[in-house]
Amino acid sequence: MTDSVIDISNRRVIHLDGSVDLENSPNIRKVLLDAVQDGRNVLVDMAEVTYIDSSGIACLIEALQTARKKGADLALLSVSAQAKRVLELARLDMVFKIHDNLASAVGTSA
Repeated sequence: MTDSVIDISNRRVIHLDGSVDLENSPNIRKVLLDAVQDGRNVLVDMAEVTYIDSSGIACLIEALQTARKKGADLALLSVSAQAKRVLELARLDMVFKIHDNLASAVGTSA
């Protein structure tokens, strides 16, 4: 579920919370793809994600690919332990830039 979308330092920050699963992934996919359409870098705040399944992972990957096609990037921010474990098992921690906090993300290219 998306809680909020805000702009900080020329980046769009999307806050996800709760379960990122088959039930919520169509909405999350739309929000993520809308966010990357203008070619701006996007940060996905996952601090409050309690669960993520393959449909949620697919949303993130599609948004990353779309961002790159637009000359931008998509990075993850404050990933919860539960979500980080799934990303690590799928070896996607090697694909996504993952920032510990907003300060470190804003200090670098998203």
